[in-house]
Amino acid sequence: MTEIAVYIEGGGDRVALQEELRRGFDALFVKERSKARDKRGSLRFICCGGRDEAYKAFKNALEVNSERVNALLVDSESAIAPAPKNKAGEIDKAQDALLRVAHLKQKEWTGARGQGDGWELTDDLAERVHLMVQCMEAWIVSDPDALERFYKQGFKKNSLPKRLDLEQEPKADLYDKLKSATKDAQKSEYGKIKHASKLLAMIDPEEIAKHCSRFTIFRAWLTESIG
Repeated sequence: MTEIAVYIEGGGDRVALQEELRRGFDALFVKERSKARDKRGSLRFICCGGRDEAYKAFKNALEVNSERVNALLVDSESAIAPAPKNKAGEIDKAQDALLRVAHLKQKEWTGARGQGDGWELTDDLAERVHLMVQCMEAWIVSDPDALERFYKQGFKKNSLPKRLDLEQEPKADLYDKLKSATKDAQKSEYGKIKHASKLLAMIDPEEIAKHCSRFTIFRAWLTESIG
């Protein structure tokens, strides 16, 4: 029996909002949660608010709940190199895990983000550290049809990012295009607190997998960990 706990950035500073976002993740990964139950295990998503809070909760869980499989899921915030591939053309999951950890260990870098996290993460836990690249909204815009069903009249699908690899879409550009697509919509302009949890429950994970390789890596890790 395997117990998995994933500590996630997001949900604001109110418990009720964090619980609402958690329900969105529960819906998005409903198949994985069902597999865990079938194996007499569990898969829990724990939304912690800020990214530093998620990191601290993850580090604490490694100490006080070491019998569980604890994982961290946060935005990359800024660009990160595409997932490396092996000679067979498949994603090299071990090398990408080290790349993700190296990204979060950086204290400073140039570019839009400026200062990095500088987190203390060891390579032996690298496969438990995962990224929403460059932010969770890359997952959301992966399924324009779901967004159109949610926002209804006034939604401008053509304003969404056009590139196939949405992990290469700069965070600021992604937000601007999502804002443009929803500003005249029936349900009003996109707001992370207002809409993210509901959209996570509607979007198709297979659509995300087509556009976000780190989502595919995270989902594969969940499946392997469930056993």
